Amino acid sequence: MLLHTRRQMIVTAQESKRKRFYEVDFDVLSHGPKSMVTKMLYKPGDNVPFHSHPNEQSGYVISGKYRIKFSDYDQEIGPGDSYSIPANIVHSIKIIEAGEVLDFFTPLRADYL
Repeated sequence: MLLHTRRQMIVTAQESKRKRFYEVDFDVLSHGPKSMVTKMLYKPGDNVPFHSHPNEQSGYVISGKYRIKFSDYDQEIGPGDSYSIPANIVHSIKIIEAGEVLDFFTPLRADYL
């Protein structure tokens, strides 16, 4: 059985871990045994090519403008918009305007730890 310490359940801004995926910087904000929250820090020129993973991914756009593609969706999204991408679905995101997106994964992405 996985036991959680206070440090694992609450992550202060100073404790978040900066990572990189497809040359995109992001912060691992918190995670438990079944889910994960990240903040993507998209810069001009960043693009996430088509890829898939065994994790369901939901996101909320804090700032910036993006074109997201998956399944039959090909849509521009911006602040206040959100999305959910089922597990194993090929998807991509093009950065139109730099900004931040909160992404939630279940199960957690072991490759982000």
